Amino acid sequence: MNTNITLPVPVHRVLSRLNQGGYEAFAVGGCVRDRLLGREPEDWDVATSATPQEMKEIFGDIPHFDTGIRHGTLTLLVDQMPIETTTYRVEGCYSDRRHPDTVTFTRLLGRDLARRDFTINALAYHPSVGLVDLYGGVADLTRGLLRCVGEPDRRFQEDALRILRGLRFAAQLGFALEEGTRQSLLRSRQLLGDIAQERIAAEFQKLLCGRWAAPVLREYVQVVGIFLPELLPMVGFDQHNHHHIYDVWEHTLHALEHTDPGDRILRWAVLLHDVGKPSCFSLDEQGVGHFYGHPQAGEALARQALQRLKLDRDTVDQVCTLVHMHDVALPENPATIRRWVGRYSLETVRQFLAIRRADHGAQAHAQEKEQAIDRWETLLEEVLRENPCCQQRQLAISGRELLALGIPSGPEMGRILTRLLDRVVEGTLPNEPDALLAEAGNLWRTASHS
Repeated sequence: MNTNITLPVPVHRVLSRLNQGGYEAFAVGGCVRDRLLGREPEDWDVATSATPQEMKEIFGDIPHFDTGIRHGTLTLLVDQMPIETTTYRVEGCYSDRRHPDTVTFTRLLGRDLARRDFTINALAYHPSVGLVDLYGGVADLTRGLLRCVGEPDRRFQEDALRILRGLRFAAQLGFALEEGTRQSLLRSRQLLGDIAQERIAAEFQKLLCGRWAAPVLREYVQVVGIFLPELLPMVGFDQHNHHHIYDVWEHTLHALEHTDPGDRILRWAVLLHDVGKPSCFSLDEQGVGHFYGHPQAGEALARQALQRLKLDRDTVDQVCTLVHMHDVALPENPATIRRWVGRYSLETVRQFLAIRRADHGAQAHAQEKEQAIDRWETLLEEVLRENPCCQQRQLAISGRELLALGIPSGPEMGRILTRLLDRVVEGTLPNEPDALLAEAGNLWRTASHS
C-alpha cells in the first residue's frame, strides 16, 4: 500500500502555520484512512500539540469557531474548507459510556493516538514526517480488518457507540472484525442501551446505507436487535410457502442487496417491509404459510421503531408508506397509475417499484416476476410521457375561475375540483379550461337543485 498521501492545500496551510509557530501538527483519523484506501474523505481533521489558546493566536486572521473547545477542538475555515483542529489529548473515565469525564491536553502525538477506537483510525500523516502508524493500522487496512486500539473491552466500555461504529465501518468498507474485537463487541452489545436513540439512529443509518450492509446485519443481528428488537422475530422464521426460498430475515437481507445503497428511505423500507410477517403467520390445511395483513402490521411496527429512534417525521412517514403499500397489486391501467402518482408523488411510486423489484428478486421465480415489473415500469413511463394531470394543482383551472362562475369557496368548491380531477385522471374529461368550466357549471347546477 502506497503510504504517500496528497493533502488538500488548505490542510497544508494549517500544518505549515502550526509548524512555523513551533508546534507539531498532523492530519489524523478517517481522512488519512480514506486517502490510503483511495477514497475521497468527507472531511479533514488535524491534531496538534498546540493548545486551543495557542491555536487562536496562530489563526487569529482566519475565521474559526469553538465547536468543541472544552475538548480542545477549533474548526478553522480555510479557503472555505472547514478543518477540525484538535489539541493532542488524553481522556479520563467515561461514566456515561459516551463522553470522557475529563480531558487532559498533552504534547505527545502517541498519547493522543492511543485513545482512538480502531487501528485504521489511529493514523497520522505529515508530508515531512510521513505516516505515523503505532498500532498496525496499515497492515489492518491491507488485510481488511477492524481491530480495536488496545483492549477491546475497554474501548467499548468507554464509548458504547463504538460498537455500532465498528459495524458501520464494516458495512461501508467491506471489512471483517478481528476475532478479539468481534468477541468483545458481541459481549458488550447491551451497552448500546446507554446510548441516546438519536446517536444510534445516525450511526445505524450509515451502516444501513453501506455497500456491505447485508452481510454485517446477517452476522450481527443480535447486536442490532438491542435497539431494533422488531427485527429479531424474523430471524429463522420459515415462511412455508413455495414463493419463498429463504426465511423472513434472509429474504429481507437478499432484498436489501437488490436496492440502491444511496437511497436511505428505500433501505429503511426494505429492512422493515416484512417486519409484520411473524405476527401475521397462519398455516392452511395444505401446510402452506400465509401472512394476511402483514403490510398493515409491518407499518405499525416500523412506525414504532422509527419513532423510538427519533427519526424525523418525513422519514418515518415515507418509510411507513412504502412498508404499507409494498405488497399491493401493480396498477394495470393508466388511470390507476395517474391516481397513484397524484396520491403518493412520483418519487414514492418509483420507490414502490424499486421495493417490489427488490422483494421479488429475493423470492423464487425471480426472473418471471422481474419481467412483470419491467412491463409495469414501461407502462409508467408511457403515462409520464403524456405529462398527465395527477393533482388538483395541475388542473387547467383553479378556484379563482370557479368563483367567477358563481361557485362559492368552501366544501362544495372542493368537491367539484375533486370530481373534475377524477374525470381528468380517468380520461373522460380533457384537462382544458373550456371543458373543465363547462363540467364545473354542470356539477354546480346539479348540486344546487339536489
